[in-house]
Amino acid sequence: MSENPKTAATQASAPRTRSGRAAGTALLEHVSRAFQGAGFADAGFLLHWPEIAGAHIARVARPVKWQETPAGAVVTLCCEPGAAVLLQHETRTLVEKCNAYLGRGRVARFKFVNGTVPADAAIPPHPAPDSNQTRDKTSLNEALEKLRRTRSKLSGRH
Repeated sequence: MSENPKTAATQASAPRTRSGRAAGTALLEHVSRAFQGAGFADAGFLLHWPEIAGAHIARVARPVKWQETPAGAVVTLCCEPGAAVLLQHETRTLVEKCNAYLGRGRVARFKFVNGTVPADAAIPPHPAPDSNQTRDKTSLNEALEKLRRTRSKLSGRH
């Protein structure tokens, strides 16, 4: 079999070296670059958004852009259609919550854009009553009598 120049160049390439870094470290570097492309210097703000803003806001809005200004940052939130109008009424509270997490004066205002927010699997569904639970079938008269006996015992101690 004859060697062509292409296979000879491939075989003559430098030997591979294995990195001693964990795979998560390399992944974190790539993700950090993506966050920095949107203006977020710290990924913690995005990762802790539900705790910062509250679950009710995190369901309908997510931060997508961070812009530094002399007065403070302008955070762009992608909101479900119709939620932007409602969130404008909570802007002051939301700014205070973000500044409590990030430090005083970091966030100056929010900008709202319509979009779709993916559903978060971490938010548990509304708890439904347990249909298998057996309830005490005490009548109203029995319950009132039990309450009267308990109150008389307590009032006798005073």
